[in-house]
Amino acid sequence: MKTEILQWHPAFYAAAQIEFGDELNKLHFENEHQLSKKPLLIDALIIKLRRGDRIHKNIGKIFREHNIIEYKSPEDYLSINDYYKVLGYACFYQSDTEKVCQIQPEEITITFVCTHIPKKLMNYLSERKEFFIDCVESGIYYVNGGVFPMQIIVIDRLSSENNIWMSRLRKNLTITDDIDRLAREYRQKRNSPLYSAVMDVIMRANHEVVEEAKNMCDAIRELFADELEEGVKRGVQLGKEQGLEQGLQQGLERGLEQGLQQGLEQGLEQGLQQGLEQGLEQGIRALILDNLEERKTKAQITAKLVKRFELSPENAETYFNKYDNTTAL
Repeated sequence: MKTEILQWHPAFYAAAQIEFGDELNKLHFENEHQLSKKPLLIDALIIKLRRGDRIHKNIGKIFREHNIIEYKSPEDYLSINDYYKVLGYACFYQSDTEKVCQIQPEEITITFVCTHIPKKLMNYLSERKEFFIDCVESGIYYVNGGVFPMQIIVIDRLSSENNIWMSRLRKNLTITDDIDRLAREYRQKRNSPLYSAVMDVIMRANHEVVEEAKNMCDAIRELFADELEEGVKRGVQLGKEQGLEQGLQQGLERGLEQGLQQGLEQGLEQGLQQGLEQGLEQGIRALILDNLEERKTKAQITAKLVKRFELSPENAETYFNKYDNTTAL
């Protein structure tokens, strides 16, 4: 089975915005900020909109005016080389301005975000005399003594209550502690593109647990029931539009066959049934109108309806009268 490549970085960028919640109006977010004309990209750049605003969210208390973020997905790790690379990015970001010290060095912070604790990097920094690492709260480590204020955020050690979404932006979630909680939170935010982006990656990264949760978790069942209902509505509408076009161009039989196949693939049993009914109606209408244009008689047309659609003579006549009256208008 081919391994699915998950887009973790966009989900992280969305989760970062979710985490700041009520304080979003204090911050400006840039995804993959381009450092220069050459492809040097910062994973995320967060800039305070008003100088001096304090950020109270735990992952942003360290923030100053310009805040550089380096994110590592669950499949990646934070290395010693990454530390120096991002340190170089920060220096370049500070210096790439029109005026000297237009961005003051003390206005810049660096945040590393990774799923698991980067033991080699933290040991490397701890062994250097000028550095001191302080765990300010679960999953958040301040690195003191560097050129710029710096923190390391370890996702799988973050508080599941204070960081509901970012702490679960990973694999190996559990039903009770994680999936059920996310489903209940998501139902209130499902129309938000930010929450949808995070939820989509989390669900796909934890597919087996989510499938198991459908049988055990009321919130998940309700969530997927709502999704199915929306899918059915979209399927019916799509069936109507495609059924009409196919019926006019290729005839009812091919339209029904394709509609059936598509319906089975999409798993929209209810949408299929309604789509077939709509397709049948449109196919009948198309046959009647085409034959009227060819100046076929009523008897000839109703005979075709009986044979083609297995209608009773009475129903065939009813359909003929219905659409013959339409053309007369």
